[in-house]
Amino acid sequence: MSDLFKNYIAGQWVESSTGQTFERRNPATGELVGTYTKSGPEDVDRAVAAAKKAFQSWRLYPAPKRGELLFKVAHILDQRKEEFAREMTQEMGKVIDEARGDVQEAIDMAYYMAGEGRRMFGQTTPSEMRNKFQMSIRKPHGVCGIITPWNFPMAIPSWKIFPAIVTGNTVVFKPASFTSRMGLRFVEVLEEAGIPAGVVNLVLGDGKNVGDPLVEHPDVPVIGFTGSTESGIDVSVRAARKNKRVSLEMGGKNAVIVMDDADLDLAVEGILWSAFGTSGQRCTAASRVIVHRSVQGELSERLAARARKMVLGDGLDPKVDVGPVVSKRQLESINEYVKIGASEGATLVTGGGIATTGLLEKGHFHEPTIFDNVTANMRIAQEEIFGPVVSLIPVDSLDEAIDVANGVQYGLSASIFTRNVNNAFRAMQDIFTGILYVNAGTTGAEIHLPFGGTKATGNGHREAGTAALDFFTEWQSLYIDYSGKLQRAQIDEVAL
Repeated sequence: MSDLFKNYIAGQWVESSTGQTFERRNPATGELVGTYTKSGPEDVDRAVAAAKKAFQSWRLYPAPKRGELLFKVAHILDQRKEEFAREMTQEMGKVIDEARGDVQEAIDMAYYMAGEGRRMFGQTTPSEMRNKFQMSIRKPHGVCGIITPWNFPMAIPSWKIFPAIVTGNTVVFKPASFTSRMGLRFVEVLEEAGIPAGVVNLVLGDGKNVGDPLVEHPDVPVIGFTGSTESGIDVSVRAARKNKRVSLEMGGKNAVIVMDDADLDLAVEGILWSAFGTSGQRCTAASRVIVHRSVQGELSERLAARARKMVLGDGLDPKVDVGPVVSKRQLESINEYVKIGASEGATLVTGGGIATTGLLEKGHFHEPTIFDNVTANMRIAQEEIFGPVVSLIPVDSLDEAIDVANGVQYGLSASIFTRNVNNAFRAMQDIFTGILYVNAGTTGAEIHLPFGGTKATGNGHREAGTAALDFFTEWQSLYIDYSGKLQRAQIDEVAL
């Protein structure tokens, strides 16, 4: 492939119609990662036309054979895992171990959805009439517009694209501009595995010139979107005008509850990983720690001592604990929230600044930051920061902890650390999130269970597991009457 990274439309690598390009630089070092073709609405039209044409044959290609193609994808991803992980770290900054995990999640999803090519179960039920058979089957929708973020640039596309294509849909894929190279690598793997021309198409560019035209295109009945709540609501409004099917995976303000009987060593490990992994740039990141007042002081001291020892730097260095944030704009936004927390009266325990010493001045680094004595109504306890900032909120009881956990607009992930099984089951019953962990952090979802959240986090659909098939397929109910006469359900009586 040339130095210019291109679109992939109808099985061909092509430049955009605009003739324009954009660059991406390593957020740790400032070095050039790649130059990309910058697309516009005309490129979206070409990609949708290719996907629409391919759908007519792809939907009829046997589902088990579609699954076998995904087995090949999984094998190729596994072979190129280290290469892709290193490129991911260079492109968006996460430390190398996390990048390997990102690719592994795509491998796992490929294997899982490959198996669904031989399942995709419907139902058979007894009829209330004699000599009549009935069943339900799944059918694909058509062209799916897939819009993904930069923080999990291999995993999240796999959650959407693999179930879409194994069920017989075709795809137009718009990755985040910050991680265009990883989107391109993802499609390269599908091409190498033998995906037919037009089944998956890649269009590189920004939200205004690629995302919006894709959302509003009349020949794209399905949109799968992961991103901010503000952007997701805009997508939903645009799509609703055309009665499209939309899956939204949006923001989070996830809480870790630490009870007075918790294993604090375990809680510290879980909080540090959940709060500062991926530099806090996860929709499942723990940005709130709701801690029983009796252990607040000890937990705060332990977390601060560990956070101060965390090493910032280029994620390719195995000694680094926390990589850069994705951009200068994001860095400034995070630091603005730190200032807001201080102005609201929270106690800054450690961190709080933009790191600029030595080689760090070349990148976008923010210190791991911990606030203590935060109240539940402060902005830093209510709004998504999307950075390495965590707030300790003291409470006096489990009831109060549950109220605080539920007291935000989001509902993606939560966790509780406790040795009391009654506390654990109360949390499972009363915390209103799509995901709940017991004695673990707020991250670590596995691909064979549904992923998604409640309230402002999503719109009711789920990714991963068999739940993903429900979004990417329509149900068709079939009735076969072999009685040789007209039988009217709910009207005609059946004799014994």
